[in-house]
Amino acid sequence: MAIQSPSSSSSFSYGFTYQVFLSFRGIDTRHGFTGNLYKALTDKGIKTFIDDNDLQRGDEITPSLRKAIDESRIFIPVFSIFYAFSSFCLDELVHIIHCYKTKGRLVLPVFFGVEPTNVRHLKGSYGEALAEHEKRFQNDKNNMERLHQWKLALTQAANLSGYHSSHGYEYKFIGEIVKNISNKISHQPLHVANYPVGLQSRVQHVKSLLDEGSDHGAHMVGLYGTGGLGKSTLGKAIYNFIADEFECSCFLENVRENSASNKLKHLQEELLLKTLQLEIKLGGVSEGISHIKERLHSKKILLILDDVDDMEQLQALAGEPDWFGLGSRVIITTRDKHLLRSHGIESTHEVKGLYGTEALELLRWMAFKNNKVPSSYEDVLNRAVSYASGLPLVLEIVGSNLFGKTIEEWKGTLDGYEKIPNKKIHQILKVSYDALEEEQQSVFLDIACCFKGCGWEEFEYILRAHYGHRITHHLVVLAEKSLVKITHPHYGSIYELTLHDLIKDMGKEVVRQESPKEPGERSRLWCEDDIVNVLKENTGTSKIEMIYMNFPSEEFVIDKKGKAFKKMTRLKTLIIENVHFSKGLKYLPSSLRVLKLRGCLSESLLSCSLSKKFQNMKILTLDRCEYLTHIPDVSGLQNLEKFSFEYCENLITIHNSIGHLNKLERLSANGCSKLERFPPLGLASLNELNISYCESLKSFPKLLCKMTNMKMIWLQKTSIRELPSSFQNLNELFLLTLWECGMLRFPKQNDQMYSIVFSKVTNLILHDCKLSDECLPIFLKWCVNVTSLDLSYNNFKLIPECLSECHLLNILILDNCKSLEEIRGIPPNLEMLSAMGCKSLSSSSRRMLLSQKLHEAGCILFRFPNFSDGIPDWFEHQSRGDTISFWFRKKIPSNISIILFPGCTCSPKVDVIVNGYKCFPCSYLFWGFDSIEILELEHSFLLNLKLKQQISLLGRMSEMEKALLKNEWIHVELNFVKNVWNKGIQVIEKLSSAQMGIHVRMEKSNAEENVIFTDPHREYRNTSLLQFEPPLKKQRLVEVVVSDTEI
Repeated sequence: MAIQSPSSSSSFSYGFTYQVFLSFRGIDTRHGFTGNLYKALTDKGIKTFIDDNDLQRGDEITPSLRKAIDESRIFIPVFSIFYAFSSFCLDELVHIIHCYKTKGRLVLPVFFGVEPTNVRHLKGSYGEALAEHEKRFQNDKNNMERLHQWKLALTQAANLSGYHSSHGYEYKFIGEIVKNISNKISHQPLHVANYPVGLQSRVQHVKSLLDEGSDHGAHMVGLYGTGGLGKSTLGKAIYNFIADEFECSCFLENVRENSASNKLKHLQEELLLKTLQLEIKLGGVSEGISHIKERLHSKKILLILDDVDDMEQLQALAGEPDWFGLGSRVIITTRDKHLLRSHGIESTHEVKGLYGTEALELLRWMAFKNNKVPSSYEDVLNRAVSYASGLPLVLEIVGSNLFGKTIEEWKGTLDGYEKIPNKKIHQILKVSYDALEEEQQSVFLDIACCFKGCGWEEFEYILRAHYGHRITHHLVVLAEKSLVKITHPHYGSIYELTLHDLIKDMGKEVVRQESPKEPGERSRLWCEDDIVNVLKENTGTSKIEMIYMNFPSEEFVIDKKGKAFKKMTRLKTLIIENVHFSKGLKYLPSSLRVLKLRGCLSESLLSCSLSKKFQNMKILTLDRCEYLTHIPDVSGLQNLEKFSFEYCENLITIHNSIGHLNKLERLSANGCSKLERFPPLGLASLNELNISYCESLKSFPKLLCKMTNMKMIWLQKTSIRELPSSFQNLNELFLLTLWECGMLRFPKQNDQMYSIVFSKVTNLILHDCKLSDECLPIFLKWCVNVTSLDLSYNNFKLIPECLSECHLLNILILDNCKSLEEIRGIPPNLEMLSAMGCKSLSSSSRRMLLSQKLHEAGCILFRFPNFSDGIPDWFEHQSRGDTISFWFRKKIPSNISIILFPGCTCSPKVDVIVNGYKCFPCSYLFWGFDSIEILELEHSFLLNLKLKQQISLLGRMSEMEKALLKNEWIHVELNFVKNVWNKGIQVIEKLSSAQMGIHVRMEKSNAEENVIFTDPHREYRNTSLLQFEPPLKKQRLVEVVVSDTEI
């Protein structure tokens, strides 16, 4: 057995104590078939374990026998007629199946004198044996669980490919088995890693993806991620884990590198040699393709292509699934996700980093060759782990370089890495960068060097000013090359972009190497020391394209003549945040496309930025500039697309020229509290206008033309009393936010105008607008197409019946309408209703909101105050505690209603766990409230679980569908928690006093038999929905027992 290293499994090792382990019933086959098989194997030099103890054995397997199983490579259970009568044999089989599942060991069952179907379906002597065991165990709960595991093991083993004895010669039958075993053990396992930390769970996950493929054809799986994540290591571990299951196998290492140096035909030759022992010299790639297709199309093959970076490589080595035989598996590791998609590979897995305790463990082994490290190293170890940011390769390099070093040497080395990256790490990470087109490289460097201090949406707008609409494609390419990560895509927009810290450092190092000694010769500047040097010494050049400055701690002095930027004739983006210039600036280059001055404490810089003609400028940001009192003539900015001067609290006037910037799309004066007048706007291109928190603004700007591009307006907390007649020019508006606009009035004579404007609005926020019972029906009449309506913090007492005529409305928010008593109308397509804090809500309205018919119609979430209302009777299963569970089979229930009374005044969160897999956090079910919101009253939360959607997001749909086809029970567990403050720290606590209930909508196809509320693996009789008869209401709250059994 190989030496065990940390967190390892022998499945990743490259040696076993035994090649074969024989499991058999002695009285059946010891002195016949099994004895002959053992001799034939040992005669071939195959080291085989056989239990020679023919004496009466105990009821359970011994530790020494368990150890022998753990240290064996291939298992041959010999299923004979009396095999299942032995509890010893059955325990042995359970442990064998455990090794098959967790360690990738090969199990080759032999059916000797029995039919496989009898073993698989527990019939014949196997059914009799298990019935006898059950009779013996019926009063013993632990042994009943043991019996259940025996049944599972027999069924699983009998479903595996093996050997069925026929009426032919036994020596031929044994010869066939020995030949197959010899072939299986002929391939040598690969060296995976000196310290395979954290591999077990990762291999299991990829194995589940491989299992999703049908045995009726080849199945391809792609593993992708940035360099240094351990994709190759994971591929080798998977190879060792499953290679014995295939007729032939091949791991082609470093395809990218070897295809460049050795050409693809040499890789084709290596593939044929490793799989078929066929030595051949190919004339070219086309000939190689023909040979691979012809020779391997009938073979069940495992092929792993490591580090692929070009479609040509895939087309030469694994062009189509039908190149290989039934049940084949092809695994491809790459940094380029797009490559997998282009090759039609649907099953992909993003390789995750190594963090926390696993990262510390690997670092300890690399740096100390031991997991026990002096406590004095704890801080520097944590610093090294933080630097590695999840990359195992970095942990290995850093650990090796610091082996045997003192703490001070550790600190000095890490200091150096943070200034200039380690060369080996840099070169490995730079591979993906080198594969980019020139403009894509430029986009990446912009992000790596200067994307900080602002939200991604804002920075994407900056990049769009540089690269136009091409930026969307470039960002997708960067994500596919694993250089950046794009999360939460929605309707084509990118909501969040992140990049790994070491990938960011790699990009900065690329720029530093443009001119290691002279920063003025580099394309981008972001480091304080470099910028100070360039501006003080006036050493800037035309090579500088982007500068990011954010140095709030000091007063900034530039060259005395104020011409520090004059030589930067290709400067496109200048971002200055919180910088105080003590000397004036007389010059900014006309090449600027983006100028962002946020919190700028320099009157001269502001004057310079507004007084000059900038033909190329598309974005101008002057947020939080306290010296800005007047926006002068800006007619020289005719190509400006975005203009923002938010929270300029001393701004008083704006020049009328702002209303004639014909290309302006976004305009924001949010938070300009002293601004009293806004110029007329003739901006046909304007898309967004934000004049919120302009508390002195008394009138809405006059609109000089039809503004059909205007989609969104924010009017929060202004002094505007009435909307002008020109407001009807906004006939394509879809979002209008009126927040704390208590002074705003809607005169009846303007009814037609409002009807025109509001007719297209889909998202309307009338938050704290002092709406009365008389005013609300008028608004609802105008808003015929509204889909989301927020009426929070208003004074009305009832929701009128006419709300039910809003057929498109699916989100209604009534939070803290403290006078609200009745809800008379419910829209037919309403999905979410929030009435948090509506303390006057009547009992009749609460009962209506708890209507079974309403929630079975498709509602997702309702929440409202709970005045000791009981759980309605239509919730069949009710319990008390922080957890509730149910099991289903055959079909995923489509309509599952959950009701929760948290038993506290905190807004709760729920986690959904399906067969042990935690779904995406479901706190979104309680949207609109901070996770630690303290409420005045206890509330009811009624939600539709949307289970199929949860499983789909989890990425386990294929696995669940297989379980459903096999009629297996699937366990769903809901855990309810709350976030609270404890000594200044936010912590999670269980909702131990919560009351909850579940209702599953029955369907006509006997669904009542396929959903139960008791663990089918603990209770050996099914309790269906119809069989469940709830006791009296006072007794309906039962304590929940959480199963630890996973199917």
